[in-house]
Amino acid sequence: MQQYRKLAGQTALYGLGTIVPRFLNYVVLTPFYTYIFSQEQYGIVTNLYAYVVFLLILLTYGLETGYFRFTKAEENSKKVFSTIMASLFTTSLLFILLVIFFNNPIAKILEYPDRRYLITLFSFVVAIDAFSAVPFAKLRFEGKAKKFGYLKIFNVVINLFFNFIFFIVLPYIQTHYSSSFLLNFYDSSVGVGYVFLSNLLASALTLLFLLPEINVLPELIDLKLLKRILKYSLPLLVVGLAGTINEVADKELIKRFVPDELSPMRQLGIYGANYKLGMLMTIFIQMFRYAAEPFYFAKMKDYDAKDTYAKVMRYFIIFGLLIFLIVTLYIDIFKYFIDSKFHSGLHIVPIILLANLFLGINYNLSIWYKLSNVTKYGAIIALIGAAITLAMNITLLPVYGYDAAAWATLVCYSTMMIISFLLGRKHYFIPYALGTIFFYFGIALAIYFIQKFIHYPFIIPKNLLNSLFLLLFIWIILKKEKIKISDIKAFIGNKR
Repeated sequence: MQQYRKLAGQTALYGLGTIVPRFLNYVVLTPFYTYIFSQEQYGIVTNLYAYVVFLLILLTYGLETGYFRFTKAEENSKKVFSTIMASLFTTSLLFILLVIFFNNPIAKILEYPDRRYLITLFSFVVAIDAFSAVPFAKLRFEGKAKKFGYLKIFNVVINLFFNFIFFIVLPYIQTHYSSSFLLNFYDSSVGVGYVFLSNLLASALTLLFLLPEINVLPELIDLKLLKRILKYSLPLLVVGLAGTINEVADKELIKRFVPDELSPMRQLGIYGANYKLGMLMTIFIQMFRYAAEPFYFAKMKDYDAKDTYAKVMRYFIIFGLLIFLIVTLYIDIFKYFIDSKFHSGLHIVPIILLANLFLGINYNLSIWYKLSNVTKYGAIIALIGAAITLAMNITLLPVYGYDAAAWATLVCYSTMMIISFLLGRKHYFIPYALGTIFFYFGIALAIYFIQKFIHYPFIIPKNLLNSLFLLLFIWIILKKEKIKISDIKAFIGNKR
């Protein structure tokens, strides 16, 4: 039980660095942007941040997982870290130079020819965040979860601070104190560009606090070691890129394949805002991932490793289904995190939540090819998912709009999950409790569909009945898992 307490404790600590920043973004920035920007302007923010996610995967090229794998295997962990950091510095610097040199054609391709400054700003954001990725992984490997959390929170607080300055304080000064010297730092025509400038300033300041962790020594750089690391990590780059296509390509494809008469940027804004309502699931998956990856590699040589992985999967699914029910049962509350002009897209939120739960399950399943050193299978699975995403979006977006993007996400992740499960049973069998897992899914989905078909005259009776549904699900879990309240108290007490 101690190992599960440790994983839960690490998940909670990494949650400090994941939940709090995401929560601040979720509760502050998302409503803030949806209230101050038009649907089209918010579409621009959604579109460009989709590229940021894609480029971060490209510029880290699987080296986070490579760092965990080789730090565990090699005697000289400092050499592994310094070699990887030298590689990241080189590629990040090269990326910035290429973007600056090809700024004009890139802006035209992305259909922002009059906003070239946006391309430059987000290129610096991506480069700095990519370079910072492995130092953050080092904090995770060394168990410095508190420092990891504090730096992640610091990053978002600084981002929020500059957003407040650029979108509230300086416009107010411009209106009421037009002669103020502070206006030398402000140009209202930049508009949404200040979203990316705020992000850049936050990322740069965070990197300064990471510098003591980096401390790269040139004499420890080993090109032969780098070749071995890249051989392991590059298939994970394909996994990441294909996975990013699955995650963010829909934002670009909506812009390009929804007919002009259906207002593609408006649809993109609505889709992006409602996608954010599924963020609670994404936050849970991310905080679990930060704790689970080093945990899985540390556990790999234990005699009961596979049983541990199976139990972790079951608990992961239980918490994922709880999040699905919490958001869907109380959607009338969650919807106020975005402005009412975006509420027409609320029907896609359950689809996105379920899709992201499947993505989290797929992440758990991926441990079989990472531990077996056959990362090529991960690349194949991810490419199949990317093909599904592209095919469904290109075919269906012109007819069904952003609804097609939501369903494509669900089909993609569920297909990847099934393929990974079947291949994993052949190459690295893990005894997952399939009967119990299907039972929990059945109960959660039954509750969701039952409450959908009940019509309520008022909001209070609806939420009271939905609370009873949620408590019923929790009771079933406790009975099935044979968990007593005293066990939970003891678990929490020991974790503290």
